[in-house]
Amino acid sequence: MIRRLRVQSVGLKLFADKMETYWDAIPIHVIDFEGGPQCGIVEFGVVSIKGASIQSVSSRLCRPTRKIPSREQAVHGISSRMAESQSSFKEEWGRFAALRETGPMAAHFASAESSMLRSVFPYPRSSPSWFDGEKRVVSWGPWIDTGILYRGLGYENESNKLQDLVRRYGLQAELDELAAAYCPEGRRGYHCALYDAIASALLLINYCQNLSDETVPLAKLIAHSQGNSAKRQEVEQRELF
Repeated sequence: MIRRLRVQSVGLKLFADKMETYWDAIPIHVIDFEGGPQCGIVEFGVVSIKGASIQSVSSRLCRPTRKIPSREQAVHGISSRMAESQSSFKEEWGRFAALRETGPMAAHFASAESSMLRSVFPYPRSSPSWFDGEKRVVSWGPWIDTGILYRGLGYENESNKLQDLVRRYGLQAELDELAAAYCPEGRRGYHCALYDAIASALLLINYCQNLSDETVPLAKLIAHSQGNSAKRQEVEQRELF
């Protein structure tokens, strides 16, 4: 039995005379991309969670738009030869548009994933905002950002890198157990897209379950994921009204 990945029953709760959506009420899609500005997205990983339960995962290599530079290959271990026979990430429009319609996106320091996704698909289909009542938007964000959430805990002299956080909070063994179950052979380490997405999902679950004093409202989670104070205030004010 995996220690933290368990289904929670908490969903919609009455709070201050209105119905509040909590983090475990709808799917959250945790995403990681490998690639760069020259070669584009060469691998994606997606972990869809609901509460502390993994609902689904998906991952594959993608044909690069140009030859993968050696410095990028040294980071993620994907060569042009490995990926040249794969279809382009452009074929994944339907998958990612459908994900956005069913729940918010999440990533570790999400600005990179947001930029890479928008470079291929500038906008999704009209989708629920997930934090602003019943409003619909044509935007991939705002994202839930585990990097910003952990940075906001105030440990200024501690690293907030994905690998360092996983080890600090004792999640490495669980991550490796899940990687053995879900990740492709040979892609079960850091800088592999699905492995990193699972790591980010574990950090999100740990944050909501173990580092918060109460069950976290989804809007609060999104608001605290905004690195820019003006954007954070905007999200918080929308939730008030």
